[in-house]
Amino acid sequence: MTAAAEFKGWTDGVYAILYQSCGACRRLWYFHRPFCPSCGDTSPQTHRASGRGMVYACTLVRRAATPEAKAHVPYAILLIDMAEGFRIMAHGDVGLKIGDEIVTEFRPFTSLRVPYAVKT
Repeated sequence: MTAAAEFKGWTDGVYAILYQSCGACRRLWYFHRPFCPSCGDTSPQTHRASGRGMVYACTLVRRAATPEAKAHVPYAILLIDMAEGFRIMAHGDVGLKIGDEIVTEFRPFTSLRVPYAVKT
């Protein structure tokens, strides 16, 4: 699709979930790397995810880790299997449960905008 240097994701202030793939071994992964973590190939491709997925695991946070996060308590933290075949961690609606189909959007959390899952 495109070289990693040409694409920015939500951690860079562009609200998109990006993942990479290896043309040599076909592995997919989340979190930018200059090489494939499976085979070491140095030419991974970066792709924009659809934002769709399924809840793999969830937990409800009832105690804020920081004073800034206290306004958000209680909040859900989820592991999401994305439709493209990789897994991410995101915030989400408190009522979500394992197996729910979701779509991600970006919502404020403390001083950031973070991936946030809502039921489809």
